Amino acid sequence: MTDADVIIVGAGPTGLMLAGELRLAGVRPLVLERQPQPRETEKAGGLGGQILQLLRYRGLLERFAAASPDPSPAPRFPWGGVHLDFTHLADPPMHAMVLPQPRLERLLDERARELGADLRRGHEVVGVSQDDATVTADVRGPAGPYRVTARYLAGCDGPRSRVRDLAGIPFPGTTYPEVNRLGQVTMPDSVTQLDNGDFDVSGVGRIRWGYTRTDRGVFAISSHSPGVLFLHTTEDESREYDDDVPMALTELQDSIGRVLGAKLPLGEPIRLSRFTFQARQADRYRAGRILLAGDAAHLFPATGVALNAGMLDTVNLAWKLAADIHGWAPAGLVDTYHHERHLAGARALLHTQAQVALRRGQDPAADALREVFLELLADEQPLRRMGAFVAGTDIRYPLPNPNHHALTGTFAPDLTLHTDEGTTSVADLMHPARPILLDLADRPDLREAARDWRHRVDIHTGKTGDRPADALLIRPDAHIAWAATVDEPADTAAPALREALSGWFGPPRTTTVPTIDRPS
Repeated sequence: MTDADVIIVGAGPTGLMLAGELRLAGVRPLVLERQPQPRETEKAGGLGGQILQLLRYRGLLERFAAASPDPSPAPRFPWGGVHLDFTHLADPPMHAMVLPQPRLERLLDERARELGADLRRGHEVVGVSQDDATVTADVRGPAGPYRVTARYLAGCDGPRSRVRDLAGIPFPGTTYPEVNRLGQVTMPDSVTQLDNGDFDVSGVGRIRWGYTRTDRGVFAISSHSPGVLFLHTTEDESREYDDDVPMALTELQDSIGRVLGAKLPLGEPIRLSRFTFQARQADRYRAGRILLAGDAAHLFPATGVALNAGMLDTVNLAWKLAADIHGWAPAGLVDTYHHERHLAGARALLHTQAQVALRRGQDPAADALREVFLELLADEQPLRRMGAFVAGTDIRYPLPNPNHHALTGTFAPDLTLHTDEGTTSVADLMHPARPILLDLADRPDLREAARDWRHRVDIHTGKTGDRPADALLIRPDAHIAWAATVDEPADTAAPALREALSGWFGPPRTTTVPTIDRPS
């Protein structure tokens, strides 16, 4: 007997997202957070990239958008000291949602509790041990020390992860000397935005929109919402800062003064944030029954990446832990979490470290590099490719693919589906976070091949315009495990489907399967 199925250490966005995903899969998570109250520090200002599509596939996007002060800002994003500007594209490859981190955490907390997760704040994990069957956490709580056991433990406890240290997982990488300060403030009357985007500041003069480099650092200014200024400074400093201590407006103003050499008038603060940059990735995301996700597993030297990567880690991990806990996981399924998400983390590290090289150069050669880079992005194809790279939508997991279908391993497209019950979509079908076999060509041979997995895999038939495959086998994390080519013969498609079903969702049903406690 265990106290929980999975212990989650850390109640930030990664840990809370994992708790909700585990409950959808019928697993009992216990979330332990050392801080007694939710943090009010706005470490991140919103979400961007693939996670927004995933939230839509869970039926959560509208709920999150309702809590956002700007659910669909202009698709123009800072990248390595320049901007990726998708505003002229009808269908941008990357989207964002303004959602300050404290508000995001409240939404995820509410969702996890609604689904029945056990969340304990003010409970600090001080020790971890494991054997072949369970993992035990030593906890220091408000009423004193205690122990809890579970089948697995997930370290979602951030950059200075105690879980990672206790598990003995190396975290190699680089710490950069730069300190970044971000601010969103109301635009004072003494600041006027000109027609070309630049700013006229009373007593200072004209300041160019975007990035300004000086001998003392980098300053950036922009405005994407009426009456709101976005400000950013970068300075090299040797001092260490406590991430839990919020930044004051005077600290941002002083930094602007040092970098720009002028005192800039600022209005009322909307969001203030300070952070340093590291490029690190855990050697492995699993050590026995201990796993890492989010900032405990990877740190990226650029903004706008960490939440996307960390929350997607949990969506990949949750259903695999649930499969093992429920007793039907194929051999090696949990290990695929490391293989797939370490790949995704390495891709994110690649483009964020490229940003470091692009933004930190201060000589004419670096200026030339940035100019050439922007020239390349003037063409639509490389701009779209870069957008998919940053959004994480270009990730293709290296899955078994006997017929070399282009969709295998990718995130399932949100196809509009016409069924006997009416019109629906892939996003709608994914709300319960269950595996799906989607028959797009009315293939009774494939539905029959999957019949013995109906207790684990939902089978749907529907038509869509210009179908990309005859059938798609979609995992709970919305990635395609297998696809039948258009008009693929039954003698190859049916055996391949059964092999994929066995490889991802265990053996066919031959005995009574115990009822899983799924939330209503």
